[in-house]
Amino acid sequence: MPPESSNSSYGRNKGDRKFGDSRKSQQAPDGIRVQPHNLEAEEGLLAACLIDGGREILTECIEAKLTPDYFFKSSHQELFRALLSLYETGDPIDEILLLDYLRKNGMEEEVGGIAAIYAIQNRIETPAHARFFTRIVHEKYLLRRLIRTSRETIEACYEQQEDMSTFIEKIEQDIFDISSGRVTEGATPIREAVDGAVSNIQALLSGKDDISGVLSGFRDLDGMTYGFHPGQMIVLAARPSVGKTSLAMNFAEHAMLPAEGRQPSGVLVFSLEMTSEDLAMRLICCRSRVDMKRIRDRVASKGDMEDIVTTAKELKSSPLWIDDNASSTILDIRAKARRLHTKSPLGLVVVDYLQLIRGSDPRMPREQQIADISRGMKGMAKELAIPVVVLSQLNRESEKENRDPRISDLRESGSIEQDADVVLLLHRPKKRDDDDEAVQDGGLPSAEEHIKLIIAKQRNGPIGEIDLTFVRRYTRYENFHR
Repeated sequence: MPPESSNSSYGRNKGDRKFGDSRKSQQAPDGIRVQPHNLEAEEGLLAACLIDGGREILTECIEAKLTPDYFFKSSHQELFRALLSLYETGDPIDEILLLDYLRKNGMEEEVGGIAAIYAIQNRIETPAHARFFTRIVHEKYLLRRLIRTSRETIEACYEQQEDMSTFIEKIEQDIFDISSGRVTEGATPIREAVDGAVSNIQALLSGKDDISGVLSGFRDLDGMTYGFHPGQMIVLAARPSVGKTSLAMNFAEHAMLPAEGRQPSGVLVFSLEMTSEDLAMRLICCRSRVDMKRIRDRVASKGDMEDIVTTAKELKSSPLWIDDNASSTILDIRAKARRLHTKSPLGLVVVDYLQLIRGSDPRMPREQQIADISRGMKGMAKELAIPVVVLSQLNRESEKENRDPRISDLRESGSIEQDADVVLLLHRPKKRDDDDEAVQDGGLPSAEEHIKLIIAKQRNGPIGEIDLTFVRRYTRYENFHR
């Protein structure tokens, strides 16, 4: 039987075993277009599974996430479902065992009996082309999903009642789900993982920054976390005015600006509290080490202005994007990050801050909204395979009880704690009466503060405390001066 066209169906007349031409085969007798499919590729793949004995080829199908729904013809769906069931038993698979399984489950007549199974098995002589059959079956299924999603979108447009931005983002998410369902590679050989691990070990021993993930730029923090890794959700929490935005921007600065032995990474910042101009001004003063108060008081020196101009040029060429929409939802954030990541690959996303994100459904309790937002953040990190730093507020319990903050102090929802891979808590220790004496004896000057960074949770590493120095006049964190 000659191969059918890539989008063809059985275009036979009564008793005619030939395929119709590619245009006619697209039309059913009633004039309705037949959805994309390739029955010969489906038969070839089923035949490859039978010839192979149901081991290697079926394993590849499972790794490619093929399910019975990927097949267009209902009898092919049932045959593949039966093959998967036999595969789970671990026994060899052949046409006799397949027929016996179908007979026991009352599916023999639906698939056409042993004659249909033999006809499929005889379509090919070798399973060598199974991977190509898999790709064709997969692509035709994706086309059918696109058609179904497009039809549903058209119907939803006529009945649309929710917020327009939310509606559009949901449609975009549906399309992205189809795209992410394409055939991907499965497990990788150990030699590739070993090569990557050795490179990381060498980078750590040599003090270079080219290890997997994005380094924070802080010696002690990187020593405990080895950087922020793809797919991680890192929560940075603190009470108001402790400096969580400043620390997050220091993370972003270290990631986006090149340094010796390290390439810059693209950074996207969602600033729901500050405008992009305010954030840029903070970055300029922080990077150039110019006191922002001197600018506001109009007493900046010529040297200050030269440093500001140099820093501004440096930042303008850096791969940093800022979105300061104050009414963003989690759908907005994920869609914008996904869209930008496809154009300019990102290495880090910063969200400032979680409690300001608007819930997709305002009728839901706020705690449930925060839980959905938190899950959405973790989903975005995994979807884009980049670390996401999410800022969060702490409740007042630690202040009331005069103690260090704990992970249970995360505000509004315990789901943040569950979703996060790393939880960092910023804490300003209470000043003691002898602080002034310590300054006179060579301690931290009054313009610098000792801030404690508590690693309260880390899935793949230790927890503990880190000391940082906060230079308030530059809104900048630095490694602690011992």
